[in-house]
Amino acid sequence: MKKIKKTNPRIVRLIDDLKAASRDGGARIWRDVARRLEKPTRNYATVNVSKINRHTGINGLVLVVGKVLGAGEMDHNVTVAALSFSDQARSKIKSAGGECLRIEELMARDPACSGVIILR
Repeated sequence: MKKIKKTNPRIVRLIDDLKAASRDGGARIWRDVARRLEKPTRNYATVNVSKINRHTGINGLVLVVGKVLGAGEMDHNVTVAALSFSDQARSKIKSAGGECLRIEELMARDPACSGVIILR
C-alpha cells in the first residue's frame, strides 16, 4: 500500500507544531487534532454555524478540525478556531460578537487548551 503524504505546507507545518505542543505542554488534545489532520481531507469536519450555536453557551470556545460553513444563525458570542471559514460563517460569528481564529492562533493563545469543545 502506498503511503500518502500531505502536500499542503500549512497542514504539514501545523501537524508538526501540534505534535510538538502536545509533547512539550502535555496537552493530549493537540495530539488528537494532529491525528485528525493526518487523515484524508475528505474526512475533515464541515460544521455549520447553527451546530455551533446549538452546542455552545455564551463565551464558549469551539475547535473545528475542518471548515466552518455559514448555514444557520448565531445568537451569542463564541470563539471558534478552525482550519478555515467561509465568508458567510465568519461574518455571522463576528456580527454576534464572536471571534474567528485559526488553529495555530488558538494553540499560541492557550497551550493547555482548557474548556474547548471539539465539533465534527
